[in-house]
Amino acid sequence: MIRKHSATLHGHRTSFSLEDEFWLELNTIAKARAIPLAALISDIDDQRQPESNLSSALRVYVLNWLKSENVG
Repeated sequence: MIRKHSATLHGHRTSFSLEDEFWLELNTIAKARAIPLAALISDIDDQRQPESNLSSALRVYVLNWLKSENVG
């Protein structure tokens, strides 16, 4: 199920929609990196292309993380 989430990025509140599975993986990644979830989302937001939206950037980040975990 897709759910709306919100976060404060650089002092501004923003919302995004993610499937539960992506949300759970983001939490897992934040724990693995030993950083707060908000910091992870902020990092991803800072690195995304200006023409992409945050929801898509979060999904692509999770996909790339999972792919890199399965290499080697």
